[in-house]
Amino acid sequence: MDEHEREREPGQDALSEEEEAEEASAGAGAEAGFGGSRADGDAHGEAEGRGGAEPKGRGGAEPEGPHGEADGPDDDAEGGEQLDREREAQLEQEQEVEHEFEEEEEDDGTLESVTIEISGLSIYTHHGVSSAEREVGQRLVLDLRLELGESDATATDRIEDTVDYAEVCQLVTLVAQQRSHRTLERLCSSIADRLIVDYELEGVWVKAAKPEPPIPLPVEEVSVEVWREPGE
Repeated sequence: MDEHEREREPGQDALSEEEEAEEASAGAGAEAGFGGSRADGDAHGEAEGRGGAEPKGRGGAEPEGPHGEADGPDDDAEGGEQLDREREAQLEQEQEVEHEFEEEEEDDGTLESVTIEISGLSIYTHHGVSSAEREVGQRLVLDLRLELGESDATATDRIEDTVDYAEVCQLVTLVAQQRSHRTLERLCSSIADRLIVDYELEGVWVKAAKPEPPIPLPVEEVSVEVWREPGE
């Protein structure tokens, strides 16, 4: 047995050497394949890192950054100018509307009042406290102011749409001469009442003056004024 085993030992040794060589060759191939894969992976990773991330960063995110920085202020400026133009247009529109409203308000809300004044109407009458004044008589000077309020004559230019001051003078003369009064106050009141009734006035002012009053002192004139409104 010892000899037999010793006879097989050389073959076994040779087989062992061949197996070891094959294993060594397989191991070397595996290492070479692993090394190549790792090298390929490293090279591929570097290629992706350089050709993928960096170009993408340059062509994508980084270019967008400068482009955004360059276009951002311009976009903001253009947007601000457009907003200013819109605000100006809106303000002008509001001003036009307000102006039209003010014109309509002035047209609709304008209060028109017409006043007729008559000054220095001289009439010979018989008014006074003494019997001599009432019998002999004396000259009176009347001033009148008639408040008509609104009058269509401002638009129509027709005498029929206003108060004819010639008729007023005739009426006042008639009232002042048809009867005698002791006081000028009573005379002025009678004239005012008649004018308000006949012409539907909003108010009337009557002044009666005696340029030659019967008093023993130098006086230029004496006068009485009465203001009357409807309902008084």
